Amino acid sequence: METSGAEPASAGGPAAAPAPAAAPPPPAAATAGSPSRQPMTRPRARVATGVAAGLAAHLRVDRWLVRAGFVGSSLLAGAGLMFYLWLWALTPTESSEERPTRRAPVAWILLASAAVCLIVAASTGGPVVDAAAGAPGPWFAAVLAGVALAVASGAWATFIDRPDPDRGPRTELAIRVVATAMLALTAVVLVFGPLAYWYPVPVFAAAFAAAAGIGLIYAPTLVAQWRDLTEERTRRIREEQRSEIAAHLHDSVLQTLALIQNRAGATSEVARIARAQERELRDWLYAGDAAADSDLGTDLRDFAGALEIDYPVTVDVVAVGESRERASGELAAAAREAMLNAARHAGGEVSVYVESRPDAVEVFVRDRGPGFRLAAVPGDRLGVRESIIGRMRRAGGSATVGAGAGGVGTEVHLRYPVGAEEANRG
Repeated sequence: METSGAEPASAGGPAAAPAPAAAPPPPAAATAGSPSRQPMTRPRARVATGVAAGLAAHLRVDRWLVRAGFVGSSLLAGAGLMFYLWLWALTPTESSEERPTRRAPVAWILLASAAVCLIVAASTGGPVVDAAAGAPGPWFAAVLAGVALAVASGAWATFIDRPDPDRGPRTELAIRVVATAMLALTAVVLVFGPLAYWYPVPVFAAAFAAAAGIGLIYAPTLVAQWRDLTEERTRRIREEQRSEIAAHLHDSVLQTLALIQNRAGATSEVARIARAQERELRDWLYAGDAAADSDLGTDLRDFAGALEIDYPVTVDVVAVGESRERASGELAAAAREAMLNAARHAGGEVSVYVESRPDAVEVFVRDRGPGFRLAAVPGDRLGVRESIIGRMRRAGGSATVGAGAGGVGTEVHLRYPVGAEEANRG
C-alpha cells in the first residue's frame, strides 16, 4: 500500500534526505487582509475640531479613550492641551468637496466658560492681595482667564463659525455683543467697586485687561476685513490685466481671425478653424475665472463649436431670457439633434435661437439648405420622427418641422413648457 510523503530508503542504501523545513509564516503586518494604517486626517463632520476623531481612527481606538487621554494629560502642566493644539494646527482635513460641519457650539462654550471665570473672580472673598506674597490673589488669575476665553470665543466666531452656513455672521455678531457687554461690565464693577479704594493697583490692572480684551475681540474682524480687502485688490488687479490683454488681442488677433473667415469663405476648412480658435479665445478672455453654468444656452454653444470643426457649417447661437432649462434635459437633446441634422444635410449658415419665457422655453433651429418635407421622408427613417418630435412629445413638449422664412431652408421649432420636467418625475 502506497503512502504519501517521502519513500523509505532501501536496505543498505543511503539514508533519505530530510524534507525541507516549512517556510516561516509572514509577519502580521504583511498578512493578506490586514489593512494598512492610513495617514491621520481630521474628518469633515466634527464635534469641534476633529482632532480626537482623527487620532482615534488613526490609532484604531475608541474616541472617548482619546478624549480622556487629552483631558488627563492636560493636568500635567498643560501637556495634553499643547499636544491637542499642535495636532489641530498640523493635521490636514480629509479630502472632500463638502464643507466642514461642527455640531458643538464652541464659541458659546468658550463664552460661557469666560462668564464663569469672571463671576468667580467677582464673588471671591478674602483679601485682594496676598499679604504673604505681596501679589494679587487667585481672583486676578480668574479675571485674566475670563478675558482670554472671551477673546478666544470672538476669534472662533470670526474665523471658523462665520464661513459655516449653519451659523454665519449672525452668530459672530451675537458672540461679539455678549462678550463686549460682559467685559465692559467686569471693568465697571472693578473700577467702581469697593475693592478699588483699598487695592487700586491690582484692581485697575484687572480692569485694564478687561478693556483690552474688548479691543482684542474685534481684532479678528479687522484681520478678516484686511484679508478680504487684499483678495479684492488682487482680484481687481487680475481683472485689469485681463482687460488689457483682451483689448490688445481684440485689436490684433481677433480681427485677424475675423478677416481670415471673411476672405476664406464661411464653409471652407480655413474659416472653420479660424472660427473655432476665435470662439475659444473669446471664451477665455470674457468668461473670466468663473465656471460656465451647465444650462441650455451654454451647452448649445459648445455643441455648435464642435459641429463647426466636423462639418462645413457656421452655427450662431443666441439665447435670451433667464435660462432655466438644464443642459442634460430632453429639450437640449432634441435641439442638438436638430443642429446635427442641419449641419449634416444643409451646411452653410445655421441659426439657433433660444428664448426663455415665464411659461415655456422655445428653441428655433433654422438653416438655408434645400429643405425637405417630413411627409416625403420614408417611414423607416425615424431620425426626425423619434429623436426630435417623439422625444419632445414623450417629455411633455412639442416639436414642428417645416420650411424656413420665405420658403428657404428648414426650421425646427421646439417648445418645452415650464414645469414639464417635474411633472415627468412625479
